[in-house]
Amino acid sequence: MNAGRHHGMDWLRIGAFGLLILYHIGMYFVSWGWHVKIAQPINWVQLPMLATNSWRLALLFLVSGYASAALFAKLGGSGAFARSRSARLLIPLAFGIIVIIPPQPWIELVGQHGYTHGFLHFWLHDYFRFGSLEGIVLPTWQHLWFVVYLWVYTMLAAILVALMPGAIRTRIADGAARWLGGAGLLVWPLAAWLLIDAAFPDHDETHALFDDGPSHLHYLIPFLAGWLLRVRPQLFGAVARWWRVALAIAVVAFGVVAWIMCLWLTGAQPADWGTLPFDIAHLVQGWTTIVALVGIADRYWNRDHPSRTTLAEAVFPFYIIHQTIIVVVGWYLLQAGVAALPSFLVLVVTTTVGCWLFYIIGRNIGWLRPLIGLQSK
Repeated sequence: MNAGRHHGMDWLRIGAFGLLILYHIGMYFVSWGWHVKIAQPINWVQLPMLATNSWRLALLFLVSGYASAALFAKLGGSGAFARSRSARLLIPLAFGIIVIIPPQPWIELVGQHGYTHGFLHFWLHDYFRFGSLEGIVLPTWQHLWFVVYLWVYTMLAAILVALMPGAIRTRIADGAARWLGGAGLLVWPLAAWLLIDAAFPDHDETHALFDDGPSHLHYLIPFLAGWLLRVRPQLFGAVARWWRVALAIAVVAFGVVAWIMCLWLTGAQPADWGTLPFDIAHLVQGWTTIVALVGIADRYWNRDHPSRTTLAEAVFPFYIIHQTIIVVVGWYLLQAGVAALPSFLVLVVTTTVGCWLFYIIGRNIGWLRPLIGLQSK
């Protein structure tokens, strides 16, 4: 293993989480189901959001797989790795579920289901019911589902490494690196995605862990690819050779996705028309975009900057708090009847400021650090 730090992957992780925050701001403006919506959704906003739908979450799992493999190498064993990951993921998850998340389902219940009680009553009497209220399972992890899935995947990796002899692990990693060398980097993960989609055509992602098997298969592929990139860094050579081709394919594939979506939005074609080519193009765009972004990060972003350490540390606290800020601010914007453009500007500013305050305050208070996903001092 090459022990050197790949700054490009750090920047890719920072950018992926930043994009996720911007995407969740966009959810306020489209007609897709969410906790709070602007009074008049804007159809065209679906297109730029759709441009990221096929790869933004998978990219998060890939960079998380890469970071997990790096941490495993640093800690030197499955036990230490499992303990470290559990502390850094499960403590902020519990804090998030108990303290950070509750305003989101309360606002959804009030705004969309006619719930009449105030927030404090909801938190004390209804939130911890361990059942459902108006179809919403409570308590809930909402956007922190990613943390749950990431913890499961890292524990799975720790168990497999602990149970597997070193010689077998080496052969498996070497074999996978050979398969993914050259054009295999584009072909095999995408083929696996297409096979999963064909095997489970009616599955809708639930984020509920136990009934989301096809989604686990989908996300484990980039997670393991990220892990392999760290333990077999020669794969960056294949990325360097193919990322431009991948970028061109991704642009063409999204052209197909956008064309079909426009036909649906304008009513030129019925909603069930073009579903198969849309799904195929969507998956093709997803994986090729990920390869292209890794290639760009490796080629252009693999350099350090004074802000990198702070931003890399801040992304997890930002992730924990951002959606609650967006939902709460969006609720007040909706009540005030604020138009789309000023609403967008207010959401961007308040979310950015709120995330930084959450991180800075938590970073400087010792007992808060583990609650917001930072290492204890």
